[in-house]
Amino acid sequence: RGGACAHSGGKMASTAAGKQRIPKVAKVKNKAPAEVQITAEQLLREAKERELELLPPPPQQKITDVEELNDYKLRKRKTFEDNIRKNRTVISNWIKYAQWEESLKEIQRARSIYERALDVDYRNVTLWLKYAEMEMKNRQVNHARNIWDRAITTLPRVNQFWYKYTYMEEMLGNVAGSRQVFERWMEWQPEEQAWHSYINFELRYKEVDRARSIYERYILSRALAVLVLVHPEVKNWIKYARFEEKHSYFAHARKVYERAVEFFGEEHMDEHLYVAFAKFEENQKEFERVRVIYKYALDRIPKQDAQNLFKNYTIFEKKFGDRRGIEDIIVSKRRFQYEEEVKANPHNYDAWFDYLRLVESDTDAETVREVYERAIANVPPIQEKRHWKRYIYLWINYALYEELEAKASKRTRQVYQACLELLPHKKFTFAKMWLLYAQFEIRQKNLPLARRALGTSIGKCPKNKLFKGYIELELQLREFDRCRKLYEKFLEFAPENCTSWIKFAELETILGDIDRARAIYELAIGQPRLDMPEVLWKSYIDFEIEQEEYEKTRNLYRRLLQRTQHVKVWISLAQFELSAGQGERLQRCRQVYEEANKAMRSCEEKEERVMLLESWRGFEEEFGTDASRERIDKLMPEKIKKRRKLQAEDGSDAGWEEYYDYIFPEDTANQPNLKLLAMAKLWKKQQQESEAAAMDPDKDIDESQT
Repeated sequence: RGGACAHSGGKMASTAAGKQRIPKVAKVKNKAPAEVQITAEQLLREAKERELELLPPPPQQKITDVEELNDYKLRKRKTFEDNIRKNRTVISNWIKYAQWEESLKEIQRARSIYERALDVDYRNVTLWLKYAEMEMKNRQVNHARNIWDRAITTLPRVNQFWYKYTYMEEMLGNVAGSRQVFERWMEWQPEEQAWHSYINFELRYKEVDRARSIYERYILSRALAVLVLVHPEVKNWIKYARFEEKHSYFAHARKVYERAVEFFGEEHMDEHLYVAFAKFEENQKEFERVRVIYKYALDRIPKQDAQNLFKNYTIFEKKFGDRRGIEDIIVSKRRFQYEEEVKANPHNYDAWFDYLRLVESDTDAETVREVYERAIANVPPIQEKRHWKRYIYLWINYALYEELEAKASKRTRQVYQACLELLPHKKFTFAKMWLLYAQFEIRQKNLPLARRALGTSIGKCPKNKLFKGYIELELQLREFDRCRKLYEKFLEFAPENCTSWIKFAELETILGDIDRARAIYELAIGQPRLDMPEVLWKSYIDFEIEQEEYEKTRNLYRRLLQRTQHVKVWISLAQFELSAGQGERLQRCRQVYEEANKAMRSCEEKEERVMLLESWRGFEEEFGTDASRERIDKLMPEKIKKRRKLQAEDGSDAGWEEYYDYIFPEDTANQPNLKLLAMAKLWKKQQQESEAAAMDPDKDIDESQT
């Protein structure tokens, strides 16, 4: 029974729970944000626009008797006190409370409120100012002095207290008291404006000496600050000097500027100081002093910090200087530009050239040498000749300057020797440097040193130009034995140099040693490798012709034809035979042409054969008979146009090309082609005649009747 009851009881409970259903949570199908978003700022703005939170103004009260007034005061004081009690640190509540008491002429109560507020926050500047203003407004001068004294003692770094305190004393006519306050203020080493306020105060009462003493104290105090902070303030010295100038104490002003220049020295030079100093001297008509000041500053101030100095100096010279002074300014400016360029890139040799050209035009020798030394110190970092080509001219110009401008032959020799020691002769050299050095020594009448230099150059780094220069030198000195030795060395060094062989042979020819010259030519043409063999052979042939050795000349031509069958050699041989001056010259010349024509039948270059035949035809037209002319005309080839297929580099077709070909009547291989060509020409002629007959048949009838 108990189990059944329990079971039935549980069933009833579940039924009761089934009647109290739990509400379902609403399901939001669209969870995307709404198109119009409402923010808190928008709600506040709409409330402001609708003025929902504005309270109506309190009704105006009219106090009619003393009791009502006292009641009003009591309520207002209670309100202020409650506000102060809630938050003592809000100084505006104290100030409003004190100002309300002041409006009721309750000065003692207002003073008490300010004192209570100062106990809360004595660092609040506004509180002190309002307190003092209240006392001054109510003509409580001693109270105001007391407040200002307490304020500047408590907060001495608040400049506003000092300004207002001194202004109050000055307005009261208490000049001594105001000066005393200023003195107390200056003990705290205030900012710049405070000192100027003190100076202006003294000047308002015509106390120039006192103002000068204040300036002295001021710049000395700033000088101590400079020593500590390392931050020069030039403007203070300039203001002091202008103060002296304004009051016509020009000697004092100049002394101030001089003291400033001495004080800052060369470590902290400022262009503004020198510009102001120069303008002062300009106003005093001391133009030489101005020029000295500008030049002194420009020589010592870094160029990038002297732009304003340059500008003012230029204006001064244009106003009071001559042409020379203006040019000096321009030169100084350009020098600065070149200094910047070479500083940015020391290996910019073009900039060094421009700089040196400028310096050489108007500077002493020591300065020029210094710039040259700086320039040549920038040796190219890579030992490749292309990087040294511009650099070497710095040394050349340096040496020429020392020789021609400075007239210092000893230094010139040192420059040349230093340059030659610097060059890496094992990798490359500059022949012009050796030759210039040798020419310099000759100008100094020191021939052994010149020969020693050129001999050293040939031993260290032989070059064609060095040999040629050395040989030319010895030729000018008429030292022919030395020339022979040099040519021998030269040809051992470069046996393929045809020009050297020719010059050597010409030298021997000039000296009258024909056999020696002929031997040199024989040695030359026997060399296995030559750079210009045709020039050498021509020179040898011309040599033999000049000596009227015609048989030897013919032998030379034959030896040359064994090496080459070039058409120009045959033509030259024919012309030689024609000009030989012998009785059988025409027959010999014609034989040469015949032989050349036979020899060149197998030549692949048909243009050369055509050139030979044209030369032969020219000879026959001048010296030949009608039969010989007719014969040479029969030998002339036919010029025909042909086409050939072209191929690109990748093997693809590149189209067709037209060219001219020559067909010679003598070539038996080309006889069928000539017959075919003749038949083609005959057929073309017949075709033209038939076309003409078809165009004009009447003409044919008339011709047949006639």
